[in-house]
Amino acid sequence: MSAENVAVIRAIYDAFAMGDVPGVLGRMAAGIVWNEAENFPYADGNPYVGPEAIAGGVFARCVGEWDGFAVKMDDLLDAGDRVVALGRYAGVNKATGRSMHPQAVHVWTLEDGKVTRFQQYADTLDVARATGAF
Repeated sequence: MSAENVAVIRAIYDAFAMGDVPGVLGRMAAGIVWNEAENFPYADGNPYVGPEAIAGGVFARCVGEWDGFAVKMDDLLDAGDRVVALGRYAGVNKATGRSMHPQAVHVWTLEDGKVTRFQQYADTLDVARATGAF
């Protein structure tokens, strides 16, 4: 089922790029456990459990705090029940006017075609500089 898992994750990134939040959340299991990278600004809510917690604690903040927030994952690596995505974020912080373009890695775990776990790894220093925290 690993090719199908890659297709699910690709569809999530496509939906996110189009602003289709229901299309993203609909591919998540009801009990999904989502963790932002340590020292990332949104790690204060780790772990986010359930799509609603993710929508409010992560996605709403991305849109509210960044102009042009984007996730560009260039490579999706098939790892069976896991998919590893490699790429970058982009955006301009609304409060500081500073841009970010950090490297990021996402590790997605799927079961029966739904995402059950998410772990983000990111260049938190780049993000901290953009937010003015560093």
